[in-house]
Amino acid sequence: MGNTVTIRGKAKYLGGVGTKVTGISRRKFKPNLQRLRVTVGQGTSTSLLVCTQCIRSGKVTKLVRQKPFRLPTVEKPKTTADDVVPSGPRARP
Repeated sequence: MGNTVTIRGKAKYLGGVGTKVTGISRRKFKPNLQRLRVTVGQGTSTSLLVCTQCIRSGKVTKLVRQKPFRLPTVEKPKTTADDVVPSGPRARP
């Protein structure tokens, strides 16, 4: 629990005559909950309300429906110093 403080006026350092408190009311601090599909156990998944701190820290693993796309890797042939042909104005004939 906490308070919301309603303030009226302009601060002195900004050229005003000062601020005045016109109202104080109670408020609740609530966690930032997100509805998330979570993998539980081996391959089973459920929908849970999870706080964002748990998602960031990795305490909860999100359901991965499809593997992310990756480009296929192509192996390049290794070149040696004999294979390199110099070119340009400094190249010797």
